[in-house]
Amino acid sequence: MNEATPVSLALAEMGISHREFRHPGPVLSLEQAAKERGQTPDQIIRSIVFRVGKGEFVMVLVAGPSQISWPDLRAYLNQSRLTMASNEEVLSATGYLPGAVSPFGLPSPLRILADAGVFSPEEISIGSGVRGITVIMKSSDLKKALKDVEVDRFVSNQT
Repeated sequence: MNEATPVSLALAEMGISHREFRHPGPVLSLEQAAKERGQTPDQIIRSIVFRVGKGEFVMVLVAGPSQISWPDLRAYLNQSRLTMASNEEVLSATGYLPGAVSPFGLPSPLRILADAGVFSPEEISIGSGVRGITVIMKSSDLKKALKDVEVDRFVSNQT
C-alpha cells in the first residue's frame, strides 16, 4: 500500500472524508486531469499563491479554468500591487511544489481565499501535496475543513 499524501494525512486528522486518486502518468492539461478523475474541469480546484508583501503570501482557490480577476483581488486585499509567487516562494510558503499545492498540511498558517464557484460542484478535487496524486472530496467537506476561509468572487466574469 502506498503512503498517504500530506494532505490526506491532514484531512484524516480533521476527520474529513476524502479519497486519493493517482494519475497513471504525467498530467499535461486540466482537461486530461478531469477526464482521468471522472470529473469536469470546474471540479478541479486550483490553489494559487500570491505574494502581497515581503515574505507575506495569500492562497486563492479557484475552480478549474476560471481566471482570477486581478482588480477584484487587489481591491479585496486592499493592495495596489500583488504578484503571483515564484516557484521557490510557493515551495517556501506551502511546502509543496507547484502542481501539488493545497490549503491543507501547510508548514505555517496562510490566509486562504476561495472564489464562491469552488463550492458549486458537489464533488471537487484538490492538490494532495504530491504531483500526480489528487484528493477527491465533497465541496461541503472542503468548506468545513477550511474553517476560516474567506469566500467572495475573485474570478473574471466569463460568458
